[in-house]
Amino acid sequence: MDLGSLTLLVEIIDSGNLSQAARKLKMSRANVSYHLSQLEKSVGVQLVRRTTRRVEPTEVGMRLYEHGRSIVNELLAARETINTLGQGLQGRVGLSVPSGYGQMVMSPWLIEFKRLYPGIVLDVMFENRVDDLVRDGVDIAIRVMPEPPPQLVARDLGPVRYLACASRGWLQAHGRPPTLEQLRTAPLITSGVVGRQLRLRAYLEGVREEITLEPTLISEHFPFLRDGILAGLGVGLVPDYVVQDAVDSGEVQTLFDEYRLSIFGTGMYLLYMPNRHQTRAVRTCIDFILGKAMPGHSPQEAASAP
Repeated sequence: MDLGSLTLLVEIIDSGNLSQAARKLKMSRANVSYHLSQLEKSVGVQLVRRTTRRVEPTEVGMRLYEHGRSIVNELLAARETINTLGQGLQGRVGLSVPSGYGQMVMSPWLIEFKRLYPGIVLDVMFENRVDDLVRDGVDIAIRVMPEPPPQLVARDLGPVRYLACASRGWLQAHGRPPTLEQLRTAPLITSGVVGRQLRLRAYLEGVREEITLEPTLISEHFPFLRDGILAGLGVGLVPDYVVQDAVDSGEVQTLFDEYRLSIFGTGMYLLYMPNRHQTRAVRTCIDFILGKAMPGHSPQEAASAP
């Protein structure tokens, strides 16, 4: 068994299928399959179970993968040390952020980060996808969700508070909805998920209510939803950071403040792969974001995180 064979196994298991591994390794799929078969023949056991779409490691394959991943990470760290010797902090960070939170909260943070570290290439993707979060080209993902995926390392960035709200003008014209049930027929402004019915969960003194929503203005782009709320088009159901300044000024008023509201979950998480080698640039970016989102965070905490 040589280093090339171990690297091949690591890429196959990281990728989840032979075709993706072949693209990353710049090899044909047939060639990857051949070398995997030769590796399994040399160790005398099956290392992965193949299906038409995925490969899953066997118990032996996972143990060998863990050794191989450690070796590959050490080699990458050594290469980085040599390449950056005597230079400032350099490298590339692929960052996937939600469209609303990314633009309305994180943009100033990331501009500050770029000014502090001009040698780092910061590749920022504004997207709300929940599948395949940390993939090729993405080192760090920020997402709002009920629970983080178990296969990823998740750093808690704190709770997200959803608001029911409307412009002062809309409330003057239509009045305040007296009950949550009234939201079923009110003109609603919120985000949605393709192919999934939207439900509002509301919690009051340990009691949960659930209401099916039928929004009249839907978008994944929260700045646009904010414009709709300010224009008096209806009742907004959005995270507090979308309209907080307008609430503070009195231009927008909140509804049902006694409830804790949730649509897509109330946790904000920073996510990354547990076994992937993190460059100094990626580690620095993780620590910077944690420090901004959680002012009490210390760099040493990030360094010791799993």
